[in-house]
Amino acid sequence: MKDLIDFYVLKNLMGEDLEFDEALRLFELPLPILGRIADKIRRVKCGDLVTFVIDRNINYTNVCVSKCKFCAFYAKNEEEAYVLSKEEILKKVEEAVSFGATQILMQGGMNPDLGIEWFEDVFRSVKEKFPNVAIHSLSAPEIYFLAKKEGMSVREVLERLKEAGLDSLPGGGAEILSDRVRKVISPNKVDSNGWLKVMEIAHSIGMKTTATMMFGHVETNEDIVEHLFKIRDLQAKTGGFTAFIPWTFQPNRTELYELVKEPAPPTRYLQVLAISRIVLHNVRNIQASWLTQGFEIATLALKFGANDLGGVMLEENVVRATGKPFRPARVEEMVKVAKSIGRPVALRDTYYRILKLF
Repeated sequence: MKDLIDFYVLKNLMGEDLEFDEALRLFELPLPILGRIADKIRRVKCGDLVTFVIDRNINYTNVCVSKCKFCAFYAKNEEEAYVLSKEEILKKVEEAVSFGATQILMQGGMNPDLGIEWFEDVFRSVKEKFPNVAIHSLSAPEIYFLAKKEGMSVREVLERLKEAGLDSLPGGGAEILSDRVRKVISPNKVDSNGWLKVMEIAHSIGMKTTATMMFGHVETNEDIVEHLFKIRDLQAKTGGFTAFIPWTFQPNRTELYELVKEPAPPTRYLQVLAISRIVLHNVRNIQASWLTQGFEIATLALKFGANDLGGVMLEENVVRATGKPFRPARVEEMVKVAKSIGRPVALRDTYYRILKLF
């Protein structure tokens, strides 16, 4: 077993791509062994420092023509539908900044009533009032939809939004980058190549992004490896991903509930997290999902390859729409998680620059 551990650790640290069957074999390893491999890699790549950011996720609209089967957030009728006004958004940003937020996420749906000028106006207004806040907003599907709606190229949309104040893109909308899966869970959303193309263009104009993976629904182990390889290969080409965030599908109140009644168990989460660290040799930061897993499993995740706890999330509505209880994390809780396993901890910004050590 030691030879096997050394094989995967050395492949990662040498920056060598795993073959498909080598990555698939990881799913057969005992969970403690996977944890040992991922933790060894994490220690060399990232050291012991655990990081987190103070942020707020502002869901500017719940109107979405995509109507993905895994989503409980989109408006089912006109009575439920909303679009936040610019004033409401600015107030939410102001509240977040008063709590120390340095990052604002704005994500919503594919709303046909919102054009590029709406986003430009909002982003400019946020930057005018809060120039030091990073606008880490709009997923690849939102960008793709906006380009299609406006009859513009993805590059034109991204360049205009960047000029208006958009700093980086979150990795939402990736789900599983397998079109076999996407046809089942999100048939009306951009395909895997479209998601990757938006990210590649963003990277080409100097815009950093994150990457995500939502698993625990209809995907297979092969689909997960396909997803990881696509992220790895684009990262080799552009170097634009700052972090990778795997998280588990929450089935309650979604159209997939009859098919998937329970979220993936913590063991599956830790398995996929560790495999993500082992496969993604060129992505430095792997983020634990306390939002879907809770702090106990998030603490364990720090021993399975994660080096980052994500954001405190002063607001979150998408996962909460599934009925999963939500409250923002406190800075003290983030610090406690890291220190409970003897690890140093620091507040970071969107680009993983350290702002404060605790």
